[in-house]
Amino acid sequence: MPSRLICRARRLLIGTPLLCGLFIFIVPALAQPAATAVPPLPEGLQTVSFFSQAVDRQMKFDIVLPADYESSGKRYPVLYLLHGFMQNYTVWGRNLGAAFYARELGDVIVVMPDGGNTWFINWAESADGQKNNWEDHIISDVVPYVDANYRTEARREGRAIAGLSMGGFGALTLGLRHPDKFVSIASTSGALAHARNRAGDIASGKPMPRPRSTSESAELARADEFISTIVDIPGFSRQDDRHPAGVDFATVEQAQAYDPFQIIFNVPKNQLPHIYLDSGMEDGLITTALEFMQILLINDVPFEFMQARGRHNSEYWRRSAGHFMSIQYEVMHRALGNRP
Repeated sequence: MPSRLICRARRLLIGTPLLCGLFIFIVPALAQPAATAVPPLPEGLQTVSFFSQAVDRQMKFDIVLPADYESSGKRYPVLYLLHGFMQNYTVWGRNLGAAFYARELGDVIVVMPDGGNTWFINWAESADGQKNNWEDHIISDVVPYVDANYRTEARREGRAIAGLSMGGFGALTLGLRHPDKFVSIASTSGALAHARNRAGDIASGKPMPRPRSTSESAELARADEFISTIVDIPGFSRQDDRHPAGVDFATVEQAQAYDPFQIIFNVPKNQLPHIYLDSGMEDGLITTALEFMQILLINDVPFEFMQARGRHNSEYWRRSAGHFMSIQYEVMHRALGNRP
């Protein structure tokens, strides 16, 4: 691979144009009069509300069960999908086609949790009485809740995790920090350099980036007003509430503990989950995916990679969802012994 492709990705700082791309796909659809009817839920999709001890609040996730779930008595593998920054638990199933692909695949449960704008990490410091253990929210609360309440293959071979942008970072980080939990990890348009960039900021004394408030943008405020009625999580529906109060990483070491470029070396090769990466060729974050791919190549780690025409937007994610979901579906079923 030409060395010019292996370069450091541009920083994804809160409030930059790259980050705004995470929100642009929902503004045209949701920045409309509040009287506009919310479209019906996709077939098979349900919303579940439960209390998360890790974050000390009532939370929600969307779930798609197989069409034969009620009649089959079977157990099913589970694919967890993590959303991007300024998105929420509804985006995968209702906007990006994940519910459609889940029903097309059939023998799989798809769970779409909510992580706010938290990067799916346990924050070093919380403020305003909050409890921001968002890694634990996924690993210790969502996954056990799903296993306890649905007929799942409650073992590593029956779990996969994937995400887009912030969620791509989250999926790779959580999967590498908990390789005993997931047989496959996937990132689409992943902001994989987030923790590394934050470590650099801390080392150089730069302050933590300030999240953009809805008071700074009338367009963002209008969209937020509509979206909050759909999210409908008490105290966690609006963007200003979904930004944690506190400090994400207080030290370089804490940031490095969530850096996939470093923690990949903490897992023995024979214990690594299946790894999938993709990115749009017009997405500035593709350089980060290529850099991570180079690490895998140099260290003889098996992986799958796709690059295709596309930007950091919903048009690309709708296409990538069908691709990586089908791959992770096959990985789980093969690991479970359901393939020749």
